[in-house]
Amino acid sequence: MPNENNRNFVENITNMEADFAQWYTDVVRKADLADYSAVGGFIVFRPYGYAIWELIQKQMDERFKATGHQNVYMPLLISESLLQKEKDHVEGFAPEVAWITRGGSEELTERLCVRPTSETLFCAHYADLIHSYRDLPVLYNQWCSVVRWEKTTRPFLRTREFLWQEGHTAHATAEEAAEETLKMLNVYAEFCENVLAIPVIKGRKTDKEKFAGAEATYTVESLMHDGKALQSGTSHNFGDGFARAFGIQYTDKNNELKYVHQTSWGFSTRMIGGLIMVHGDNSGLCLPPKAAPVQVIIVPIAAHKAGVLDKADSLLETLSAKFRVKMDMSDKSPGWKFSEHEMKGVPLRLELGPKDIENNQCVLVRRDTGGKAAVSLDTLENEIESLLKDIQANLLDKARLRLESRIFAANSVDEMTDILNATPGFIKAMWCGDEECENAIKEANGATARCIPFEQEHVSDACVCCGKPAQSLVYWGRAY
Repeated sequence: MPNENNRNFVENITNMEADFAQWYTDVVRKADLADYSAVGGFIVFRPYGYAIWELIQKQMDERFKATGHQNVYMPLLISESLLQKEKDHVEGFAPEVAWITRGGSEELTERLCVRPTSETLFCAHYADLIHSYRDLPVLYNQWCSVVRWEKTTRPFLRTREFLWQEGHTAHATAEEAAEETLKMLNVYAEFCENVLAIPVIKGRKTDKEKFAGAEATYTVESLMHDGKALQSGTSHNFGDGFARAFGIQYTDKNNELKYVHQTSWGFSTRMIGGLIMVHGDNSGLCLPPKAAPVQVIIVPIAAHKAGVLDKADSLLETLSAKFRVKMDMSDKSPGWKFSEHEMKGVPLRLELGPKDIENNQCVLVRRDTGGKAAVSLDTLENEIESLLKDIQANLLDKARLRLESRIFAANSVDEMTDILNATPGFIKAMWCGDEECENAIKEANGATARCIPFEQEHVSDACVCCGKPAQSLVYWGRAY
């Protein structure tokens, strides 16, 4: 039975079934992930939230380098003339661009935009860098922040500045660019599932939803606890469109001048929001061990008694060689500490008191299931390793079961609407390929085409909207 302080701490979180949006905000603030800044639409990454991003960045960066990519850094500002070079691209981003018109006390002769994305900067660089087939492929990635002037913001999910990585590559042939695009999409899918424990659906975006200036955009889509979709990573095949706009050419082996083919792909801090909304519960955050800044929290019980702190310090030192471990030495009550670290989503809690020491054991408590077990100190490292693996797998299994239970098929727009209103999730429905139908569906129930999945099914012969012959199955859903 939790003590009064413990109950009050948990009661400060809104029930997720009562108000999911407020629950999300409560978790972000009370788990010390982020805070609002003095500038509207911009957030402060608190140390704990930034530590999650550092783990994501480190593990993803390893994957990029294993596939031959190098990190670079481009300027923060883009001149208006440079941004204007690719018509579709600039039109797609125009509403979100933040402009600088003064430098110091002087008016600028040309406006500068704070990068909303860096395609134009990379293209200008590639035009100077690439001359021969020997210069290809160019496999670059950048870790940075970008600014997009969003009207409605929410921490991590949609902020005016966010952190991300953006890969930019140049290739000799269309085939190589197509291969790169799908390779990096698969890197994102593997990362989401194996590190974040978030199952995804892979597919191609419709022309309406694809990246401005891209020939094709591919996406990994995940489903949140409230049934809304989250675009979790995108990979774009630019073909030679940007190369023609920026004059990026190379001399091939036959001494003929050719345009390069390019790709771009990105993954951002919005996935911290995804972690919260996929795995969280009414006790707060629930982190998969691979993404947890603290994998084990040691809570000494009756710390004032002889030998308890010495043994806890010894365990901290031993376990820290293999796991991310911290010890809670605050003067709060044990119940408060338990609740606080549950709120922060720490995968394992290690309780150690005088009786445990007498019995050469400790108590391990799982965040995902609440399961509690007394464990011998002689086998502690192996037990922790096994439990962390099991927690990681269990969170993925739970998320996958939830995803599978929230995928429905529909044969009419009215049926789609009824399903989305009753049990939000992904709707599998056939589509004729006409953008008018895509727009009509969104107007009717707020659902957008999340992707045309690689694994196609035949739900019916007719388009869900107009009844004409269908071209493909589409996953539809309301999204963040």
